[in-house]
Amino acid sequence: MRLWHQDLIAYLPYQQLLGQHREICAMRGKGWKRKHQTVDYVYTHPYQYLYQFHLLVIQEMEKRGYQVNPLWKDPCYRGIQLGYEVSEMTFCQDIQVSSPIYPEHNEAYLKECLDNLHQKGIDISL
Repeated sequence: MRLWHQDLIAYLPYQQLLGQHREICAMRGKGWKRKHQTVDYVYTHPYQYLYQFHLLVIQEMEKRGYQVNPLWKDPCYRGIQLGYEVSEMTFCQDIQVSSPIYPEHNEAYLKECLDNLHQKGIDISL
C-alpha cells in the first residue's frame, strides 16, 4: 500500500492508477487510522487530505474514460460497509490544503516513487 506522489497521478499506468483508487477506498473505509508503514504519514494529517487526494485520482480516472462510483465524490462516504459518516472529520471547507496535498510528497519522495515504478518496469519521464 502506498500513495504515489501526486505529480505522478497523470502518468500512472492503468494498473497503478486503479490500484491507487482501490487503496484509497480501503483507507477511507475501515482502513482509516490502521497502521501501515508506507502510509502512516497520511494519518498525521486531516482525513480531508486523503479525500482531496482521492479526488485527484478520480479526476484522472474519469479523464481516461473510467467510470468511478459517484458516491466516492462525497466526503462523507466511507464505503459499502460503513456507508456515510457525517462528522467534523468529513467536512473539507475548514481545511486549507497545501500543494502538494501531503508535505511528505517532496522531491525525495518523488524519486522514491519513480525508483519503485522503475523496479516494476515502468519508466516515467516528467
